[in-house]
Amino acid sequence: MLSCVEAGEFRSVMRGVATGVTVVAADAGGPAGTTVNSFTSASLDPPLVLFCLGLGSRTWPVIERAGCFAVSFLCADQEPLARRFATAEVDRFAGQGTITARTGAPVLADAAGYVDCALAEAAEVGDHRMVVGLVVAAGCLRDARPLVFADGGYRGA
Repeated sequence: MLSCVEAGEFRSVMRGVATGVTVVAADAGGPAGTTVNSFTSASLDPPLVLFCLGLGSRTWPVIERAGCFAVSFLCADQEPLARRFATAEVDRFAGQGTITARTGAPVLADAAGYVDCALAEAAEVGDHRMVVGLVVAAGCLRDARPLVFADGGYRGA
């Protein structure tokens, strides 16, 4: 049986993969959201997206209760927002403009765009939960360069 690569080596190699930066949010008696850079489209027919959250995520229980979520695509000028939604023990939505998506999930009003999703599947995979959403609505909000994460830091594409 093959052994897996050590975590440090894996992390070092994966730093070279640039990813888009998003905020995933839901509302079930109050909004919750977190920065995610593991977001990707998974299928066109039906339209599915997926992302991963750490098993200790405080946003996951809200998504699970709501049965839906929205993903806001951050712009190159929104690094402070990405950091805010990645920080524990702060009111991430305080003073932040939002719009309500079709499902009721919050979308960041100044994002480049969004997808609004019904929760389709979730599975524990290693130390994360892989979440799959069926896209029920989508929209572009502003024309801007995307925020990406690579080599351990944020960058504008």
